Amino acid sequence: MANAAIAESIWINLVSNLVRRIIQHYVAACAGTITALVIMALIAPAPAQADTRPLYCVLVPHFKDEYWLSVGFGIEQEARQQGVDVVFFEAGGYNARKTQISQLDACLTFGAEAILIGAVSSDHPDLTTAIARVAKSVPVLGLVNELHSEALSGSIGVDWQDMGYAVGKYLSALHPAGSPEKTAVFLTGPAEAGWTLPLETGLRNGLAKSSVRILEVLGADTGIRQQLVLAEIALDRHPDVDYLIGSAPAIEAAIGLLATRPDAGQPQLVATYVSHTIMRGLMNQSILAASFDNPILQAQMAVKKAKSLRLKPDQSIRPKVTLLTQDDKNLHAIPLSPADYFPSVQ
Repeated sequence: MANAAIAESIWINLVSNLVRRIIQHYVAACAGTITALVIMALIAPAPAQADTRPLYCVLVPHFKDEYWLSVGFGIEQEARQQGVDVVFFEAGGYNARKTQISQLDACLTFGAEAILIGAVSSDHPDLTTAIARVAKSVPVLGLVNELHSEALSGSIGVDWQDMGYAVGKYLSALHPAGSPEKTAVFLTGPAEAGWTLPLETGLRNGLAKSSVRILEVLGADTGIRQQLVLAEIALDRHPDVDYLIGSAPAIEAAIGLLATRPDAGQPQLVATYVSHTIMRGLMNQSILAASFDNPILQAQMAVKKAKSLRLKPDQSIRPKVTLLTQDDKNLHAIPLSPADYFPSVQ
């Protein structure tokens, strides 16, 4: 990985000030040996109402991926509309299962009336057992990430098979079965994350009637630096690959890496979900396409669901998945959190 330092420097210069702040934020966190950052995004109530407003806990894997910033923004916006106070807990990554379990208990200490959890694992027994225990005292709702627990009072999120299928179907239309073969490398999240297996399944189903062949699947936590490593491995092992299909951070990293090898093969880039940088890439046509699941809308739906709890426990809310391409004329209207938004850290 001789080009790693050069590639990362170029890549960081390509992305937004927002991403730079994310990197600075996590370097500072590591220096302080903080294993679980507590983001207190309390929507300040008037003093007379302080004892009457409900409090919701929101647990997310991390904010190292811009995607979760849009989730956080949507939650804050809807909480303000609903007269709810919110406290965010951040696990620190998809390997931070113990941290997220301890945060569930912290939500009880905070007196939360509902817990929205973007789970770091879909089915690990330690996490599901903790959820079942906490759910006896307060409703727990799944947020975005797939979570297999009968104790949930509901879940809000798309089927990630649909996210992968949308990408696969799009590439199948470009390269139907019988046409010249095209190759791809798939860069995704860690195996323990609930969305990674459904995403890959959907992608392969969408590609079933195409001439696109997946050469390799690489997975890691969706932090920026981890996904940069995946992108470099993919390009080193498969220098002539036609497509890189990957998470938002992986595709962001690939843009910088490709800039270090202008005389080598230049695969087309397709993202499996949308972040701010992916949106800019679509607009400037450095990215071909991306699945979009409207994270702000999902967050708003989650707060409304927690406020009403009218659905049966086995019911879920699933926004529609769409595919965005560089040729779309309305990319400027796609809702994401503001460019300067980042939750405050206590």
